[in-house]
Amino acid sequence: MAFISMILLIFLDQAVKIYIDSNFKVGETTPVIKNVFHITYVVNEGAAWSSFSGKTVMLLSVTAVILVAVIMAYVVFLKKDIFKPLRVLMVFLASGAIGNMIDRFTKGYVVDMFDFKLIHFPVFNVADIYVTCSVIIGMILILFKYNDDDFAALRKNGDVDKDDNAEKKSKVNDNTDK
Repeated sequence: MAFISMILLIFLDQAVKIYIDSNFKVGETTPVIKNVFHITYVVNEGAAWSSFSGKTVMLLSVTAVILVAVIMAYVVFLKKDIFKPLRVLMVFLASGAIGNMIDRFTKGYVVDMFDFKLIHFPVFNVADIYVTCSVIIGMILILFKYNDDDFAALRKNGDVDKDDNAEKKSKVNDNTDK
């Protein structure tokens, strides 16, 4: 299911970018809500806020490393149902990374289009929404939903039950020594 979801999310991102690329000229803007929200075709040769502009190979390499880390985290999070929200976020994060990676690889730049004029926010795209929302929601979950015990599966041996049993045995031994 995760793979199908990822394909659909990437398809949505690419479909919007293809529509913009086919129907707008670079720099062209169309107000959706005048002076608040526009659709503006921007070519972004860098990452967020055009940082690392012109460093396509570096950005592709960094994205590939991040994707490997996300896939590894997803596999680790399969160990417990409690991590289902994080697994969903990993699908969105990977989809966003792949969506922008496709642009960088095929065009040498990323197509951006959502332009909030009211707050002078940088122009962004669907893939950016996936990445940003998954990171923010992931941080909120890690800070407020999960505790250290939930992440016991990420320890060296990855066996939550063994860690829990060892801790219980230690407490029993502490009580019998007194």
